[in-house]
Amino acid sequence: MPVVVVTDSGARLQPQDAGMLGIRLVPLHVLTGEQDLRDGVDPIPASVYEKGRATTAGASPAELSEVYRQALIDSGGDGVVAVHLSGRLSSTFEAAEQAAREYGDRVHVVDSRSAAMGSGFVALAAARAAAAGADLSAAYQAARDAVGRSRCVMVVHKLDHLRRSGRISATSSWLGTALALKPVLQIDDDGKLVLAQRVRTATKAIGAMVDNIVEFVGERRVSVTIHHVDNTETAEKVNELVCSRLLTAHDPVISEMGPVLAVHVGPGAVGVCAEPVD
Repeated sequence: MPVVVVTDSGARLQPQDAGMLGIRLVPLHVLTGEQDLRDGVDPIPASVYEKGRATTAGASPAELSEVYRQALIDSGGDGVVAVHLSGRLSSTFEAAEQAAREYGDRVHVVDSRSAAMGSGFVALAAARAAAAGADLSAAYQAARDAVGRSRCVMVVHKLDHLRRSGRISATSSWLGTALALKPVLQIDDDGKLVLAQRVRTATKAIGAMVDNIVEFVGERRVSVTIHHVDNTETAEKVNELVCSRLLTAHDPVISEMGPVLAVHVGPGAVGVCAEPVD
């Protein structure tokens, strides 16, 4: 049996990719009032995060341990590579390290230092290596090599949700609000979400986001995913812009950012994750 790859629902993998490569998904949690809703398992209405009252929680060590245990059995003992959301954005990576200790050197944990498809690209690298026959060490190295290879940039309407959740500083939030500017955010090399630019209008912010991605990609072939929070219309416009600017883009995918990330970035957010494939 090949090495099994585990990731969390924050990676926003396409179901067909996860299924084809046998990637196991651990749900993250959206908390609202008395409810603990599991991303990808329980129905989570948009109203939960639109009102700004929900919070999130990472997967617990117990949840992760159970998934690792089954994945290890299914691998026939060959091992597990676990790729999770940036440790600077979620508690899941720390919980994963704790859970993995139970299995010694049979479970290797990787901090993707990214989110959404930025994390998904790392999981896919490990899974594709495993599918090609890589052993645990090689699949783990494939994941590590993929860390930092992609870039994720997003535009949000307001920084209020990020300030409330502690994902960005109150000072940055105040500047964006006080100056009536549209924030362009980027996940940096350390896996932190940082304010990359402030632009006067939403249209200019979208342009700045795509400029950022184009500059990063250069002439390389690239895989692109466009994420959004209940904003399909803008995501489709971003897709058109990306395709016109990046002729090397390989079949861009448009997908929801997912409820856990939506709690933090708020309604209407749109982002681009790009990974060079050369």
